[in-house]
Amino acid sequence: MTQDNPHNNGGSWHDVASLADLSTTTPYRTEVEDKPVILLRQENGKVRALAGECPHKGAPLEKGVVCDNQLVCPWHKAIFSIEDGRLLEPLSLDPLAVYPTEIRDGRVWLSLVTHALPAEKPKEQTETVLIIGAGAAGVTAAVSLREFGFAGSITMVDSETSAPYDRTALTKTVLSGKAKGNAPPPLRPDNFWAEHDIHRVVGKVVAFDAASRAVALADGQTLTADHVLLAPGATPRKLDIPGVDLRGVFTIRQATDTQQLLEACPSNGRVVISGGSFIGMEAAASLKSRGLQVTVVAPDDTPFAKIFGREIGARLRRLHEEKGVTYLAGRRIVGVEGDERVHSVRLDDGTHLDADIVIVGVGVRPATSFAASLTTDDGGIDVDDGMRTSAAGVYVAGDCARIAHGDSRLRIEHWRSAQVQGRQVARTITGQAGPAHFLPWFWTQQFDCKLEYAGYHEPFDDVAIEGDLEKFDFVARLMRKGRCVGVVTAGRPDVTAKAVQSGSLD
Repeated sequence: MTQDNPHNNGGSWHDVASLADLSTTTPYRTEVEDKPVILLRQENGKVRALAGECPHKGAPLEKGVVCDNQLVCPWHKAIFSIEDGRLLEPLSLDPLAVYPTEIRDGRVWLSLVTHALPAEKPKEQTETVLIIGAGAAGVTAAVSLREFGFAGSITMVDSETSAPYDRTALTKTVLSGKAKGNAPPPLRPDNFWAEHDIHRVVGKVVAFDAASRAVALADGQTLTADHVLLAPGATPRKLDIPGVDLRGVFTIRQATDTQQLLEACPSNGRVVISGGSFIGMEAAASLKSRGLQVTVVAPDDTPFAKIFGREIGARLRRLHEEKGVTYLAGRRIVGVEGDERVHSVRLDDGTHLDADIVIVGVGVRPATSFAASLTTDDGGIDVDDGMRTSAAGVYVAGDCARIAHGDSRLRIEHWRSAQVQGRQVARTITGQAGPAHFLPWFWTQQFDCKLEYAGYHEPFDDVAIEGDLEKFDFVARLMRKGRCVGVVTAGRPDVTAKAVQSGSLD
């Protein structure tokens, strides 16, 4: 039922649900004028109505987790305030729409007329921010700075000419043929940068002086700022073997890598992948789904054993083999052969494999060669809880950031962690309150199976699995001396959502 709006605010009111049907913990989904909406009853008897799909990828939020007046997206763990829809943590970069409600005779009425969140008062109007890198961390920092009211100058330096895009899509959707035009989706609409006065510079950083915060580019430019965020990401490691420079040998880090790979590979081509890493196995699944012949050459019998445990790793290997991927365990590629382009690879046991394409997925290294004065042996840079380095006004986020965990430091090479850290930098610069720590989370999509992981990649001595491993419907707790140090789930997104929201594995 629809009525004219009695408050005369330009919209209509819709009878959408019985108050008795609503819960304080389980979102109730409905549709109003073809817009998905979720309803939640609050302890004070009022009802909150929010957009029913996550702004990031359209996840159905009725399947999200509700806790402490927060809503966690079931797919990629963005966290929103139920009170006003405000974004609390990524992956989304946008808030949720919130709709006004009224309760009349035990029924919930709703209007689709929304009001924008109150804008932050302009701050730091005379200050400048320079961001090196336009990936997850850099973009999130820039977007969050404007969200938090930073009114000074923001400049982003990126070596890629294309607008910032979702790098996670490269192996998950682009290689599988599910991305329009074989291109990953942009992180922001084309007009976003101009509308928010964020200046983008295409260039390669060749040197950085931490004391003066001066950034030198390959074209001779020198840029400085009051605040400099280093978020350059990482570069793929290469194999130190003959033939790796032949045409047809690829690493996967940028959109151009996947586009050139697909252009170079015949429709029924033979692909050999070096390494059972996430990049390698996701690429294997996507390219096999596309109809190519795929062989993975890996030194380990079981992929991901050190991250997920041997049982889960073995099940993933069987999944690939069931789908037609050949997994050659205990072997390494020692040579790539061909004239101008690859035609085969040679393994350490003397075997030759025909190949039209070779993909190298053997890990990455922080792209911090320009900042040697700040880096440690692994190329990372130490930061505090506010992502500050030892140099005043210099911050690091993403693959390069070495965060404190217990008595050690570690780098988290995951998309969501980079976004969370980028947002933390924006909080630090603008004086916003934020969490002192976060629980790292990531996901991998291989064929039609999605696995999620929450934790710090600590060593474990036992794996406790509840559910059906064969059907990819389980929760696995990675234990070390009786303490849970990681959680792996398949088909149980609520478990990892609760862990991410609480910041705890308990």
